[in-house]
Amino acid sequence: MRVAAGSAALRLKPDGSAEQVNQALFGEPVRVFEQDGDWAYVQLGLDRYVGWMRLASLGARGREPTHRVRVLRTFIYERPDMKSRPSRAASMNARIALGDVVGNFAEVEGGGWVFSRHVSPLDAAETDFVAVAQKFVGSPYLWGGRESAGIDCSGLVQVSLQATGIFPLRDSDMQEQTLGLAVETDPEFENLERGDLIFWKGHVGIMASADLLLHASARDMHVEVEPLLQAVDRIRPIAGDVRSVKRFG
Repeated sequence: MRVAAGSAALRLKPDGSAEQVNQALFGEPVRVFEQDGDWAYVQLGLDRYVGWMRLASLGARGREPTHRVRVLRTFIYERPDMKSRPSRAASMNARIALGDVVGNFAEVEGGGWVFSRHVSPLDAAETDFVAVAQKFVGSPYLWGGRESAGIDCSGLVQVSLQATGIFPLRDSDMQEQTLGLAVETDPEFENLERGDLIFWKGHVGIMASADLLLHASARDMHVEVEPLLQAVDRIRPIAGDVRSVKRFG
């Protein structure tokens, strides 16, 4: 099946008040293992995460997606007209199969129309994941979130890399084990580069420059940029020292 809602919470239990452990976006593939009333136990196709999702959030698999949403957030409209009613929002990396084009809008398989310049072909990947991550600055923090309406630290890393064609695992410990090459650092972190990933126990951030950290902060409850050494001192009493630094290429 595929996610038919703009976004769908993946929960620890088949209960709307249960912890959200991940989030799937419109058009992402989902494998259903079992059903329990209004809920389905599923595995997400892009990162293989498992959990419970409302059946109402799912639809037929349909045609394979041709495009992805390239902006933070857009709308799928009932008609090819910006004054028509939006049927749902679609966030960055939502996957869409497109059909006919009418003016500035492209038809979405399953119903609706999206502004054409808000999407790009799946094979037209971004080239700078740090620039993608910076677009989320100010977005509220949400445990398990993966969109500008709410995102967590590892979700920010995942979504930003996915925009460049890299599909990492979901949680920060999984990302620490599988992404990039380890970098040896000194106590003042003077050899860091833009794009390095900084890992603590239960937290990850992206270096926006040699000394600025970009991350979804659970303290300030939004995505922000702050001096790395300030973050290191603040996080140390909560999660200990930096565990590792990973670099691409």
